[in-house]
Amino acid sequence: MIALVSAAVLWVVFLVMARLLPEYAWLIEILALGAEAGVVGGLADWYAVTVLFRNPFGRLPLPALLQQHTEIIPRNKARIAQSMGRFVQENFLAPPIVRKSIQETDASLKIGLWLAQEENAGQIAAFMQRVGPRLLQVFESKEIEAFIQQNAVEWVKGTSMHRMASEMLRAVLENDFHHEALQRALDAADGWIKENPEKAYEVARKVFEELGVGGLARGASWIGIDVQQKVINTFMSKVENLLEDRSHPWRVGLEDFANELMKSLRKKNSRASKKLNATKNALADSVSVVSFVTGTITILRDAIKRDLESDNSGLATNAKEILLRLGAHLQTNQRVRDALNKEIEDAAVVFATDYADAIILYVSQQIHDWDTSEMIAKIETEVGGDLHMIRVNGVVVGSFIGLLLGLGRALIGHVPM
Repeated sequence: MIALVSAAVLWVVFLVMARLLPEYAWLIEILALGAEAGVVGGLADWYAVTVLFRNPFGRLPLPALLQQHTEIIPRNKARIAQSMGRFVQENFLAPPIVRKSIQETDASLKIGLWLAQEENAGQIAAFMQRVGPRLLQVFESKEIEAFIQQNAVEWVKGTSMHRMASEMLRAVLENDFHHEALQRALDAADGWIKENPEKAYEVARKVFEELGVGGLARGASWIGIDVQQKVINTFMSKVENLLEDRSHPWRVGLEDFANELMKSLRKKNSRASKKLNATKNALADSVSVVSFVTGTITILRDAIKRDLESDNSGLATNAKEILLRLGAHLQTNQRVRDALNKEIEDAAVVFATDYADAIILYVSQQIHDWDTSEMIAKIETEVGGDLHMIRVNGVVVGSFIGLLLGLGRALIGHVPM
């Protein structure tokens, strides 16, 4: 506004000076033309900026052509909202754009660098320590606990376990996990027996007593036959054979049994499936079993809460250390980063594809619901300086063009015809 007023004042001054100083009228007229053009340019830009937001004519009876092209942003708010939604979709949420953006960014490396900083890992651990007890406290309510327990029991009873059990067996057998697990178990059993022969002998004796073999063993001992020791020796021999021979009949028999069980559990009406589901339902209907599981979960929940509430929380400390190690490993392991980046990329594309419409609708709805006066005030607050410079530039550019036109007219006027 100051620039526009200054140009108008100069225009009037130059007009007066042209009359007072006729000998310099040609020069003053050039300057007056520049000021006049500045006024025109400033008014034009002021009008152009103003009609974006308001109607500068008020209720004046002007032609419809002028009235309809004022308040451009308020009149077209709905169309702007839809355009913004399409803009977000086409430039941010389109699957090719999302995929390209993720591919160009080593997201897992950035995650690793961020997690490797002790301050960041500490913030996550502190957040977990602060929020964890509050979340666990929600489940301390008797009503909520009973609600969860009831629904959990109904879910267990309504979920068939045979298919899940079959898939778990298949995963174990196809990946040969059972060989390593069995080998470790046998190694542990053999090591314990060799390190604790007296305890092993006592366990075997109790087993014999429970099976009713103790009397036979004592009877045989009268005639000098130590049955218990012979059975233990036989058992040790079997264990050693199992450890050394992967094709041992016991192993082969166990694997064959597991394979047959896996195939049987695939069928809903097989004996194994019915027995598994019946056992599952019986456990779910058992008050003592449900009470035991609920009590165990409650004890575990309270223990976690107490630990998180303590100043020297072991869980929070361990979480921080794990995050620091994870950050360091992500920086050094390219193969893990590549695999993680691929998963992030796929997840981002799926998210953009599945939720793009909802996001676009949300953006469009939010813009559409904005109060018009608040929206105008917000835009003017954010870009008010730029809008002001548009008006100033109108005065400056107009004045410059006016000076050029004035010079051109003066030159043409002095050229002899």
